[in-house]
Amino acid sequence: MARIRPAARAAALLVGAAVLIGGSGCATTATPQSDADLQVIATTGILRDVAEHVGGDRVSVTSLVPDSADPHTYEPSLRDVRNVVTADVAFSNYMLLEEHSIIKTLDANLREGVPNISLAEGAVKYAAEIIPLVENVSLDTVWLGLRAAGDGTEYGATRSSDVLVSATAVTGPGDVFGYLTGTFGDPEVYFDSSDGFDQATGYRGDTARLPVDAHTHMSWVFTAPGRYELTLETRLQADQNAKPVKLATETFTFAVGINPADVAEDHTILDLGHADFTANLDTDELYVQYDAEGGGEGTQTVYAADEVVIEVPSTAIAEIPASSQFNFLGEAGAQIYQLPQAVLGKHVHGEIDPHLWQNVRNVMAYAELMRDTLTEQDPAGAKEYRDNTDTYLAELDELDGYLQATIDTIPAADRQLVTTHDAFAYLADAYGLDVAGFVTPNPATEPSLADRRKLTETIRNLGVPAVFLEPNLVARASTLTEVAGEQGIEVCTIYGDTFDATVTSYVEMMRFNADSLLRCLG
Repeated sequence: MARIRPAARAAALLVGAAVLIGGSGCATTATPQSDADLQVIATTGILRDVAEHVGGDRVSVTSLVPDSADPHTYEPSLRDVRNVVTADVAFSNYMLLEEHSIIKTLDANLREGVPNISLAEGAVKYAAEIIPLVENVSLDTVWLGLRAAGDGTEYGATRSSDVLVSATAVTGPGDVFGYLTGTFGDPEVYFDSSDGFDQATGYRGDTARLPVDAHTHMSWVFTAPGRYELTLETRLQADQNAKPVKLATETFTFAVGINPADVAEDHTILDLGHADFTANLDTDELYVQYDAEGGGEGTQTVYAADEVVIEVPSTAIAEIPASSQFNFLGEAGAQIYQLPQAVLGKHVHGEIDPHLWQNVRNVMAYAELMRDTLTEQDPAGAKEYRDNTDTYLAELDELDGYLQATIDTIPAADRQLVTTHDAFAYLADAYGLDVAGFVTPNPATEPSLADRRKLTETIRNLGVPAVFLEPNLVARASTLTEVAGEQGIEVCTIYGDTFDATVTSYVEMMRFNADSLLRCLG
């Protein structure tokens, strides 16, 4: 018999009332509770599927991110909030996989005492293997992002806190924009000097928000050549009701289309590799972290703002895309100078690669952690959870062997992945593949001739017999498709973060990927 949960029922009624009051004039009917003992909320379809296998008939599992949607960019709805409020257990992947608003929705709306499990971190205790996120995209310009360093415990920061990076002033011959292009091509504007900076609103229109200990890629645009000075201010907002605490303010110098040595002598010129404007929550500093070879935080050197000049060379000249989405930059076809985003889609992350499920052994650890969490919440179901998990672990063990045996039949020289999204390092590490490249360094505009040449040379030099597209990213991969056609190689399907109508479970997804790799590379 299902448990009666008065607190959850009351919460559901309250949220339903809130939706009726705060909606856009349309009544929203609450979904009735399932007869299952436990209401489980998971962030993604992959986690939902694993939880359903472990919980069986004793649980009802709902995912926040719909199938075919991108967990890096999905924004929760009021319906999602209601599902969180009524949940008895919550499972997220975390390690900064999900869009920050998803995590904030969980943390702010779960009832007191409800387990809120970050699977990627917690599964390490169950022998899950984690690997660093390695980013070494080769660009003709510096790859410039934003980073939050430190944990901010002095200010009461949590994983739901916001690190605010605001542009407060710009000097130079033109306008400056900082924006991020999402997976489906929609730009999210962080900084825009063309309409000024409004201190009265806390620079709301010129502020990027990062989770604690996160990094984000972005594009930077300058509308005319010359020397620019950009002033950034960093603040920490511990929770949604807290007043932001100011951390630091610094001014950074750019040489756009001119000789950087003429801008400032005896400065370090940042012209290639990976650089981040970094807000340190523990030291209240704002500085640049830089590695000319393109490494991450572990290999970056710290420079003060007055020690560096950031070069935007003449080779960075581009045209404003014709799409109306980029009208904020000016008229379509107008010349701009752009430091590109480097990796397709919204990509806010930490130092650890969060895509653990591409190694089947890690999902076995997820299942064990879910089993123990559900058992703690529902001791009467302990045997059922244990039996379900044992059955599922046997299926996953068979799946792991299937992937290894299938990929082992591909000639070693042909085990090269060229994909649309950096989501396959665990697959490569676990089963003997090599991630050779991504679609294009700049998803905001059509790739340059140099970009196409690099992609063509990668495919030709490695003798890659096929390239791989995720179904939800096909629309953003025309260049990869065109280059593959020019080289006479096949374009094949691979699944990364989400299911669709064809693949509806984790086991199906991984078997499909193994079969696709064998068919297209073997």
